[in-house]
Amino acid sequence: PIFRSGPLAVDLIKRLVTLEGREVRLSPKEYELLRLLVQHAGRVVTHQHLLREVWGPAQAKETQYLRVYVGQLRGKLEADPSQPRLILTEPGVGYRLREGDER
Repeated sequence: PIFRSGPLAVDLIKRLVTLEGREVRLSPKEYELLRLLVQHAGRVVTHQHLLREVWGPAQAKETQYLRVYVGQLRGKLEADPSQPRLILTEPGVGYRLREGDER
């Protein structure tokens, strides 16, 4: 299945991320973080869940890791990373990826 939200397309089978048709290179951690957000698109994913799934249970309280990687993802995927439209912050809770387009 290919997830689409605005200019973003994520092919979960091929592990391919494109933005406006151009491939976006992501690190393995960036991809895993995006994959989790895609799987829960439109819903809030808590900091603890993301940390546990991407970095492991020992890192479930290290929210700084998450902030850094979300910042990197926004830098690669958002037109204006300071005004995100795809990866939204839910203050004090987690992050939400804008729900996919119906196509």
